[in-house]
Amino acid sequence: MELQFDPEGTPFVMWDEHRIQLERAPATEEEYVEKAERELRETPEVVEKGIAELRDLLKKDTSLFVPHNDDNYLMKFLRPSKFYPESALKRIQAYYKFRRSHESYCCNLLPSAVRSAFDHSIISILAPRDQHGRRIMLVESGDRWQPRLVPLKEVFRGVQLALESAMSEPKTQINGVIVILDMKGLSFSQVMQFTPSFAKMVVDWIQDCIPIRLKAVHIVNQPYIFNMLFAIFKPFLREKLRSRIHFHGSDSQALLAHVDPRALRKRHGGSLSEPEITGEVLWKMLHHYEENFKGIG
Repeated sequence: MELQFDPEGTPFVMWDEHRIQLERAPATEEEYVEKAERELRETPEVVEKGIAELRDLLKKDTSLFVPHNDDNYLMKFLRPSKFYPESALKRIQAYYKFRRSHESYCCNLLPSAVRSAFDHSIISILAPRDQHGRRIMLVESGDRWQPRLVPLKEVFRGVQLALESAMSEPKTQINGVIVILDMKGLSFSQVMQFTPSFAKMVVDWIQDCIPIRLKAVHIVNQPYIFNMLFAIFKPFLREKLRSRIHFHGSDSQALLAHVDPRALRKRHGGSLSEPEITGEVLWKMLHHYEENFKGIG
């Protein structure tokens, strides 16, 4: 499958009947408006008040250099904070503190500088949304991951880049993201790439920094050695995130109890046709938005 462009120059790819692209337009459909109000307190009055108050808070914090006049930027942090400005401010502060504290993982986080994880199809967000409108992120850190070619650091940078793109989508801000970790073929040498300090960094980033609604993590095809890997991460998981992690092994029916097969690849029990969308196509799509990534800071 190849990347295509519509008359406005927006890149997209077709998978069966699904047109898949970064959906950066406002979420004006009734179902999204109702869900945002029900789950996030989002009404025109709450939005207006939240944006104004968060903007004032950011102006007072002279340590932050952020685009506080950009409503879309503020909404990215307000939605997962349910429009409580103080909570959104804490998330912004944590987000940038993380980027400063882990500069080697976060500097130059642009498609032009982050490619290897996509070239090897380790990461993908190009699939139809699930039955709840959630964006699906697939990370294949078993057979497809060769640390010699794609160091663990570059895998994490690729994950950050993919989620940054998802965070720009109003529909994803409202509905959230689910992650599928395919561990088929995980080896001892791969497990040894992980350290407690790396695990803590990643979990802190997920739990306290990124402005995204992570609704579930589905771990599939994990071999017995995965227990050793999970033991490195487990001490840093708070109950909220731990309760959203599901282990399915090779039981595709267990995954299908959570995710509609129309949004899944055949090898995960789904009905999407072959061939799959390659990581190279995803990279090309993200590269189209290179200038937008430069504004992340």
